[in-house]
Amino acid sequence: QVQLVESGGGLAQPGGSLRLSCEASGIIMKDYAMGWYRQAPGKEREFVAGITTYSDPNYALVSVRGRFTISRDNAKNTVYLEMNNLKPEDTAVYYCSLGSYYAFRYTSNYLGQGTQVTVSS
Repeated sequence: QVQLVESGGGLAQPGGSLRLSCEASGIIMKDYAMGWYRQAPGKEREFVAGITTYSDPNYALVSVRGRFTISRDNAKNTVYLEMNNLKPEDTAVYYCSLGSYYAFRYTSNYLGQGTQVTVSS
């Protein structure tokens, strides 16, 4: 049974930083691409960033480029999302995903329960 457990969310001030972690169990994570989605109140879920099995990152949202960094540690079966210079519009529930890339498009196969990120002064 595949499980993805996120941690590291919370309250941050504008300009602050948070580091999200997601530990996968029940599966060998190194064989899969990983990603992060987010869903803000009243909005649809959107794909934030993905990372290939070769650790090549892809930032789908222009608004996070240069501020967010996705990385993975296959030995720990964990993927990370380092978020810097946070803005109020980054407030959302962030979901970890396990999936695959095909023709440069990410497809999610599993999604975690989510962790709340709130950016407010």
